[in-house]
Amino acid sequence: MTSKNNILLLTLFSTLLACVTFQSATAQGNSTRRAGIKGGLNVSNLFVDNVSDENARLGYNVGIFGELVSSESFALQAELLFSTKGSTNQYGSPFNQEIKYNLNYIDLPLLAVFKLGAVDFHLGGYASYLVGSTIAYKGDFINGVDQIDKDNLKSFDYGLVGGLAVNFGALQVGARYNYGLVKIADSNAAEVLIGDSKNSVAQLYLAINLNSKR
Repeated sequence: MTSKNNILLLTLFSTLLACVTFQSATAQGNSTRRAGIKGGLNVSNLFVDNVSDENARLGYNVGIFGELVSSESFALQAELLFSTKGSTNQYGSPFNQEIKYNLNYIDLPLLAVFKLGAVDFHLGGYASYLVGSTIAYKGDFINGVDQIDKDNLKSFDYGLVGGLAVNFGALQVGARYNYGLVKIADSNAAEVLIGDSKNSVAQLYLAINLNSKR
């Protein structure tokens, strides 16, 4: 199956999941289930070995969320997010070269939400699909920006998610950490540059519950 077909199937599945999730959460006017939109800051890294220096990539996450089931103390929450990942690495030998890895994913987190008053604790996992990637060079050897051949990177990623959030009425402010379990390099050339690196992303976000009672 071609990459275009994979992207189309994932998009259709993601859209269906998002619609079902949102409709489930908003089906009744008196529902206590939260559903809405969210977005915020990503601080991502790949933790590449054998580099002179490594800096996090600052990016963003944006999407929708909805609680599939909910009670006063527990909820099961699904999300559909566009999320940027990657890092900036400095290679010192034999050339002084900076390489920025810019990776863009569609993330599908599924989270258990433990509610303690105004504070929620999130624990679960995510699956994601790589929808775009570029690599930017700056240094003694080469300069410029190129598209990364997707055959060099794993199309699918998954990992663990943990975090907490504080609710202020319909608004929620949260922090979360995503720990990837997949080695993203999928070719010998990619392994030379990033080795056994996995995605690592810290997130700060603001969520708006569109299902709040008025």
